[in-house]
Amino acid sequence: MSDADRERRVIEDVPKKLLIGGRERDAAEGKTFPVEDPSTGEILCEVADASPEDGMAALDAAAKKQAEWAATAPRERGEILRRAFEMITEQADDIAMLMTLEMGKPLAESKAEITYAAEFFRWFSEETVRISGEWKVNATGSGRVLVMRQPIGPCLLITPWNFPLAMGTRKIGPAIAAGCTMVIKPASLTPLTILKLADILAQAGLPEGVLNVVTTKSTGKVMGPLIEDGRIRKLSFTGSTEVGQKLIEQSAKQVLKTSMELGGNAPFVVCADADVDAAVDGAMLAKMRNIGEACTAANRFYVHEDIAEEFTKKLVDRMGSMKLGRGVDEGVEVGPLVEADQRDKVAELVDDAVQKGAKVRTGGEIPNGAGYFYPPTVLADVPTSARLVKEEIFGPVAPIFTFTDDDEAIRAANDTEFGLVSYLYTRDLQRAIRLSERLEAGMVGLNQGMVSNAGAPFGGVKQSGLGREGGDVGIDEYLEVKYVAMNV
Repeated sequence: MSDADRERRVIEDVPKKLLIGGRERDAAEGKTFPVEDPSTGEILCEVADASPEDGMAALDAAAKKQAEWAATAPRERGEILRRAFEMITEQADDIAMLMTLEMGKPLAESKAEITYAAEFFRWFSEETVRISGEWKVNATGSGRVLVMRQPIGPCLLITPWNFPLAMGTRKIGPAIAAGCTMVIKPASLTPLTILKLADILAQAGLPEGVLNVVTTKSTGKVMGPLIEDGRIRKLSFTGSTEVGQKLIEQSAKQVLKTSMELGGNAPFVVCADADVDAAVDGAMLAKMRNIGEACTAANRFYVHEDIAEEFTKKLVDRMGSMKLGRGVDEGVEVGPLVEADQRDKVAELVDDAVQKGAKVRTGGEIPNGAGYFYPPTVLADVPTSARLVKEEIFGPVAPIFTFTDDDEAIRAANDTEFGLVSYLYTRDLQRAIRLSERLEAGMVGLNQGMVSNAGAPFGGVKQSGLGREGGDVGIDEYLEVKYVAMNV
């Protein structure tokens, strides 16, 4: 089979309709929208474009199924997740191809995401039978305290385009484990991966109506009525802080429990005593993972002045040698950004920094040809007035700043409204602990360029979000605590 034939087969194998109550159906108004290949600008296929009526039908299905699903044996829920984990692993090559075609990242990156994404299903398959409660004698000795944890109820899940599989499994996994039904709305730029995931879950035995998939270009119009409907009890969103703020405001009327994984502006601090080669390795991972289109991506590099030139030269050599191209092609390390607007925003931030005095050490110009490509770019001598100091870049751009002492580095690192993740490189254990405690972030990568781990709590502080996903606490977001007072 030729590469082109395989690409067509992978796209053809994915359902393109809404999934409501276990049935595939066209949008009520018969509308569709295109899914684009960002490396060529060509249309891959069309998928159903839901209306508010479709969204409400999905909520009806989820609400109708909730009581039955909540009563399902925990072991049964866990086995469904375990089977889905195994199926994702077995189909990794095709899912990776699908993800690369609709999102743009190189196949190696897509395969790495699949490994990470599948792990959430394995992790939460094991958590289903560990939902615990409490029984104790009260303070007076005359009564008892019974505490139980129960499914919160129907959930609305809204996922982003940059990690289309992992952001789905990170939300769906704990919801299934807890006994919650769901309506999920994937990003309109990358709906195919979630549609494929829903198909896998159905094959793994997930009952009809537990997971309902609504694809639409009109997110606010279709999701707004669901948020306002009293039957939804939980909203989980991954995306920009601006949109998250609006969703929190909308959720207030129904007092919804919300999980918000929002924007980032991650500092990458390299102390004078750091292993420079190890720091460059970590910088490549923290910056170039997912083409820089990640909320966890290093956005500002603060390097001690004594090693700044060595670090910069080595980073320039590494980033400048990366192969740019279509993600499905062999040897490609950097694919396109997801759409023209995203590429233009990155170019705009770089141009702003250069106009204010930054020096381009590599990259910095949009290449000719089709697709939404932007080259790996390193900027030195970046002024603090540049917009990218405050704004999330979301692309393969590394701006480098220098500092003279730890206090200066921490002040600069924390000078942001965001607080998702920070990176720190030092060989001094006491400095590592001291600075990790001072960094205002929900996560710290200490001498490593990646923090993502299904078994760890993922989330931020300040305007980077609310709640945590993954780890021991990840399932708590989908459970309510009930206390029963008893006299004996």
